[in-house]
Amino acid sequence: MHPIGIFWFRRDFRIHDNCGLYHALRSNLPILPIFIWDSDILAYLQPNNPRVYFINLAIYKLDKELQQLQSALLIFQGKTTEVFAKILAKYSVAAVFANEDYEPYGLERDLQVQKMLQSKGIPLQLFQDHVIFGPNAVLKKDQQPYKIYTAYAKQWKKQWALAKIKPYSSENFTSNFYQTKPFPGIGLTKLGFQSIPLPIPKAEMDIAVLKKYAENRNFPSIQGTSRLGVHLRFGTISIRNLALLASQSSPIFLNELIWREFFCQILYHFPHVVHEPFRTMFQNMPWRDSKEDFERWCQGQTGYPMVDAGMRELNQTGYMHNRVRMITASFLTKHLLLPWQWGESYFKQKLLDYELSSNNGNWQWSAGCGCDAAPYFRIFNPTLQQKKFDPKLSYVQTWVPEVFTQQYAKEIVNHSQASMRALRAYAKIKA
Repeated sequence: MHPIGIFWFRRDFRIHDNCGLYHALRSNLPILPIFIWDSDILAYLQPNNPRVYFINLAIYKLDKELQQLQSALLIFQGKTTEVFAKILAKYSVAAVFANEDYEPYGLERDLQVQKMLQSKGIPLQLFQDHVIFGPNAVLKKDQQPYKIYTAYAKQWKKQWALAKIKPYSSENFTSNFYQTKPFPGIGLTKLGFQSIPLPIPKAEMDIAVLKKYAENRNFPSIQGTSRLGVHLRFGTISIRNLALLASQSSPIFLNELIWREFFCQILYHFPHVVHEPFRTMFQNMPWRDSKEDFERWCQGQTGYPMVDAGMRELNQTGYMHNRVRMITASFLTKHLLLPWQWGESYFKQKLLDYELSSNNGNWQWSAGCGCDAAPYFRIFNPTLQQKKFDPKLSYVQTWVPEVFTQQYAKEIVNHSQASMRALRAYAKIKA
């Protein structure tokens, strides 16, 4: 058998401007592309998980592109180390290439795979592709991670100005893919998952939206945001191309990309945030334990139109506008005084564009317990938020058509009373 290289697709389902793939295809080895449905991940997901549906679409599209290049995507299901044992039994593998994963599970998985491959004398070569600057690239002078976004963003922009980021031309070396006939696929049904046709945004930046992003981004009835979160999450677009566009057309949008990288490095350096508050004093927060109130929030039956519109949009489409995410999160943690972990977990279940670091970071920001949190005394008034960002009720009436009828839910709490209750609870922690 002639030696080959393996490129392991994970969160980078594209052939163009793919850093790890670029280095693999230039390694003088024929590169066999693979994807693994990781059974350790699938075991914790519900059958109607929207991201499994998206991944299935993405790898199908990727496989069709590879077939046009006389190659194909070899798809597996199982534990990663066991899958690689099968690959090594069939192929003479000289090297395995992949892009880095910074989540706690991904880091541990890659370590186990690396140890297994090293025992066979095979290197696992990892490259930075998911972010512009990796978790250890933007550090303070004492080499400690930043905990405040403003300082991090300032240093990020300094390094951006010096780095002269440019795309990797991986698409120019596709003749180096391993030449093979198509392999059998693995459908959603065989995996134990359902096909749930959700609206999938295009994997491209609308320049007109980008140029008016600062003006329109807070109004949920307007198509004023990129809707690219899911594509960044799974690498169906290039972060480098997007950041270059943003730097030329929208400083505000670039700031949002920096927030994404800020939360990524927080998760990497402080993995306890997955289950616990970044600020440990909030472990003693006197959260309520009302499953009934939580269920009304989940179903969009709180009696607050902006909150309910957001939750119904999420339940029906797998998406929620970012301004409304802040309103619904604030309502759960401040008005209902329910644990941020409940809301974070529900978003994880429902969001098509869920990404652990951003979802966790934003929920802790809303709850006031994160590294760079909203002050605990900042409590969004959902009625005023609606008047400011949906004054004509265009968004609300789309998702809560019964809003002006007797059928609409009564307010679950009084805003003023709930705000005072939250302030008293937070004050105990701050004391």
